Amino acid sequence: MRRKVLVVEDEPDIARLVQSHLADINCDADIAANGEQAVVLFEANEYELVVLDLMLPDTDGLTLCRQFRAVEGYVPILMLTAKSSELDRVLGLEMGADDYLTKPFSIPELIARIKALFRRVTALASKPEEKSEAGEILRFHEMSIDVDKRQVTVSSKSIELTAREFELLLFFARHPGRVFNRVQLLDKVWGYNHDGYEHTVNSHINRLRAKIEADPSNPTYVHTVWGVGYKFTDGAAARS
Repeated sequence: MRRKVLVVEDEPDIARLVQSHLADINCDADIAANGEQAVVLFEANEYELVVLDLMLPDTDGLTLCRQFRAVEGYVPILMLTAKSSELDRVLGLEMGADDYLTKPFSIPELIARIKALFRRVTALASKPEEKSEAGEILRFHEMSIDVDKRQVTVSSKSIELTAREFELLLFFARHPGRVFNRVQLLDKVWGYNHDGYEHTVNSHINRLRAKIEADPSNPTYVHTVWGVGYKFTDGAAARS
C-alpha cells in the first residue's frame, strides 16, 4: 500500500528530488510551491506525512504548521529550512513540527527521518500499552490528563500543549518513577535515536516544565536524574 505525502517546497529542484526519493520508498507525493497551494491540497486529501519548507514566497512554514495542527487528525510534519539556529529549531517544534532538517541535507538522512516518522505513527496505533481505555483519565497530584481528549489540566487550569509535548507527557505518565535517558525518549516518543539530537529532548522537557510546573526549577512532575536522564513523579496514578 502506497503512502500519500505532501511536499511544500518552493524550490522546484528540491521538491522534485524529494518527490523522486519518496517514490522509492512507496510514497506518492504531491508538490505545493506556496502556502496557498499547500492549504488547498491539504484540505482536499488525506496525507500521511507533510514535508514542509520553513521559508515560502507567500507565507512561512510556521504559520502553515499551526494551521495543519488545528485540523482534526494527526499528520506528522517534517520541517525543512535553510536556517540552522536553535531558536528557529525550537520555534518549529513549538508550532507542532515532529522533526526538523536543515538545508543542505543528505537524502539518506531525509529518508531515514521520514521512515522513523512512519514507524512512530504505526507504533502509536499498534502498541497495546499506548492505547487508552474509553474515557481514561490519569491523575497525578494536581494534574489531570484526559487521554482521549488530549487535554491536560493542572490545579484546574487548562494547559495548552503541542502534539509532541502531549505525547512526551503521556509517555512519562504511563511509566511513573521509571528513568529514561535522552536516547530512549527519542526512540519511544519521536521514533528515532540519531546521535546528536538529544537537545531536542532537552528543549521539549524545558518547555513542558514551563507549562505544567508551578516552579520549573523545582519540578513536581518531570524530574532530572543527574547523569542519567529524566523520570516522572513516583506518585501512583489514579485512573478513572
